[in-house]
Amino acid sequence: MPFSDGLADFRSDTVTRPTPAMYQAMAEAELGDDVYHDDPTVLALERESAEAVGKEDAVFVPTGTMGNQLSIQLHTNPGEEVISNAASHLRSIERGAASAFAGVAFRSVERPGGQIEPEDVDNAMGMAGFFPRISLLTWENTHNLSGGRVVSFDLMKRTSGVAREHGLKIHLDGARLWNAVAATGIDGPDWGELADTIQFCFSKGLGAPIGSVVCGDSETIAELRYLRGRAGGAMRQAGVVAAAARVGLAERERLAEDHLLGDKLAVGLAERFIGSVDPGAVETNIVNVDFDALGMAWTEVSGRLDGAGIKANGPIGPVWRLVTHRNVDDSDVARLLDILA
Repeated sequence: MPFSDGLADFRSDTVTRPTPAMYQAMAEAELGDDVYHDDPTVLALERESAEAVGKEDAVFVPTGTMGNQLSIQLHTNPGEEVISNAASHLRSIERGAASAFAGVAFRSVERPGGQIEPEDVDNAMGMAGFFPRISLLTWENTHNLSGGRVVSFDLMKRTSGVAREHGLKIHLDGARLWNAVAATGIDGPDWGELADTIQFCFSKGLGAPIGSVVCGDSETIAELRYLRGRAGGAMRQAGVVAAAARVGLAERERLAEDHLLGDKLAVGLAERFIGSVDPGAVETNIVNVDFDALGMAWTEVSGRLDGAGIKANGPIGPVWRLVTHRNVDDSDVARLLDILA
């Protein structure tokens, strides 16, 4: 459903606005005090989230960054290292939080699409002890900076198996996990078996206004709940926002619609601007465009966008990122293609 004001916003799937069903759920939410662990709407959301990925329990947190960083703190000790892809969100985009709060550094893997191969873990662990100790392997799926690419289930299974042989804990930043589910047909509990903790967001493709969750076993979640309080992430009548998150989670299968729209946008750009997009590389709802292939300066493109009521972030280097979501539709994509052409 497009925005009622006619705006078409391709900046991110975080720009969505609550649906009528979400507003109604928020208005009617049964409330308690989540610090006392007795807000019934939050408790229901946590239970449903844990079941969705095959875990025992879950804890509701304000943001995905907080969920990721609390998980890193839980699984590590200061001075240790974390194996991650070099372009992972929790390493590159979360403002150095792991260093600032957990006192850890990253043993980075330079591979495309968020990939980490089994030999990367073996090689890193071969130096651990002489180099800093390593206690955690992290994944990101889908992988944001590569254009919403899905890290294959088979690769994650093989690499996570090797990590467990080395005694490592495993955390999955699944901010857009349900996009990976929609793209592959592999359900949440299968992905859940590959990690000790899983964070996923309600405020991206699921369309809720705020919130994320971390899922794991009961003992792990109890400790994360304690760490959440330390970080100031415990909220009171949080059922108001948890109610909208429950609606988004229940409607997660609709993400396939965003993927179809992303594919339509990618094909349209590739036809009009040769070399701008490889449609075969667009697996979910994020379209990375080679901006140079458009043959225009950003000042010209941004002027056209503003005149047509379209929002998009500027390119970062040669990459221009466009994102489809529940508040853009076919007519918005057509409008974007028309004004560019």
